[in-house]
Amino acid sequence: MKTIRFDTSSPYYSLALALRYDVLRKPLELQFTAAELEKDKHDIHFALIENEQIFACLTLTFYENERVKMRQVATQESEQGKGYGKTLVALAEQFAIEKNATTIFCHARKTAVPFYKKLGYKIVGDEFKEIELPHFEMEKMLSPK
Repeated sequence: MKTIRFDTSSPYYSLALALRYDVLRKPLELQFTAAELEKDKHDIHFALIENEQIFACLTLTFYENERVKMRQVATQESEQGKGYGKTLVALAEQFAIEKNATTIFCHARKTAVPFYKKLGYKIVGDEFKEIELPHFEMEKMLSPK
């Protein structure tokens, strides 16, 4: 298994988009909007692949003030619990550090909070609804290794 970084012009983008849809959108009967797909063009995408198959993916959006948002974290349902998400998050954090980010944050579904807590993320703020599901903003201060 190897990790890759890609953009929306890569053939891996359509594979990652399909995975994101299957894991994050389809259960909620939601489609990606044109605006969401347009936003992806400005973001950084990572995936874990083997034999041209994507097992996990995530997206980073860089903001001012040395902050980066991790979003659209998805792992194939049959592969969850095998450490793929943890591997990708570590890769994303290291990439963010290399780009001089000092804080990484995400809007974590309430069900994903334990996963992020194990990786050192802290809840900041109150529970809120996003895509009709309870979420928490979580963040982690980054420091070069």
